[in-house]
Amino acid sequence: MSSRFPGLSGIRLKGLVLFLLALVASAATAQAADEPDLIFRRSTVFKWMSPNDKLATYGLDDPEVEGVACHFTVPERGGFKGWLGLAEEVSDVSLACRQIGPIRFRDKMEQGDDMFRKRRSLFFKKMQIVRGCDAKRNVLVYMVYSDKLIEGSPKNSTSTVPIMPWGPADANVQKCGDFFTQ
Repeated sequence: MSSRFPGLSGIRLKGLVLFLLALVASAATAQAADEPDLIFRRSTVFKWMSPNDKLATYGLDDPEVEGVACHFTVPERGGFKGWLGLAEEVSDVSLACRQIGPIRFRDKMEQGDDMFRKRRSLFFKKMQIVRGCDAKRNVLVYMVYSDKLIEGSPKNSTSTVPIMPWGPADANVQKCGDFFTQ
């Protein structure tokens, strides 16, 4: 009986398959650690035989600015394509960011640096939350938008976080302009 894969023995083929499965599993685990927290989902369109379309609200902490959290709501497609992860998600995303404690900058950043990004279709579309600093007003500015490889989306949302003292013990308010480069 001849092999359908000339030059590859059954052991080599099994080893290659196991290696590829381990690679995919480790990539999925690494990605899950960076995932935002799901706060809740709400159905918007009922479907008889497949999952409903939903709005999902997520929360995440800014990894570079301690004391700031953002919440965003995104539509999630139902149906069989959505269930399989093949549906292209629409670009509508809302964003709200707030100070939740004393604000401390971990390191220097550039205007428009990515705070978070997530794929919104199988290949070409991604959602991004970027941050910047309005130094004149000492305000952090967060913007969410989605883009495609071929054409971007004008749909976006902006949220601002004024840097304020957090209680009487937080008298030393940092200036965002000291931590952002143009």
